[in-house]
Amino acid sequence: MSAALASMILPPDRRQSATALQVQRGVRRLFAELGHVTIPEFSLANGRRADVIALCPAGRLTIVEIKSSVADFRADRKWPDYRDYCDRFYFAIPETLSTTMTPEDAGLIVADAFGAAILRDPADHPLSGPRRKAVTLRFAHSAARLLHVLADPGAIREGAL
Repeated sequence: MSAALASMILPPDRRQSATALQVQRGVRRLFAELGHVTIPEFSLANGRRADVIALCPAGRLTIVEIKSSVADFRADRKWPDYRDYCDRFYFAIPETLSTTMTPEDAGLIVADAFGAAILRDPADHPLSGPRRKAVTLRFAHSAARLLHVLADPGAIREGAL
């Protein structure tokens, strides 16, 4: 499906800046190249919303928090809440930001609209079995909902989803 067709079916996410959306696209391309599947704007059970969550073929979950500016990074105090829902946690930033502002124990990705590079891998902190199952089921449900919307765009307007 082309991006133009997808944008006609799925409304644009107006919560993100243009820079953040470009970083998101590059991050998702990177993870696709690594064999992972991703979902943007993924709602966690604690009420937080991860910018990108990735699921690898082995079942490990990665959350990527996108920071598009120094002000965005300084204003965010919620990112530690994501670690309880993933095996690995990264920050993703545009190449215009300094790489020194992110915590050393988090992974670091630099991205633009065309791709991304991992500059620093985070330490693994494996999820417990029950938490992994819960997040993976939520991932599957969210992905299925997105597919339904693509197949039947009227379902949202009619209240089916």
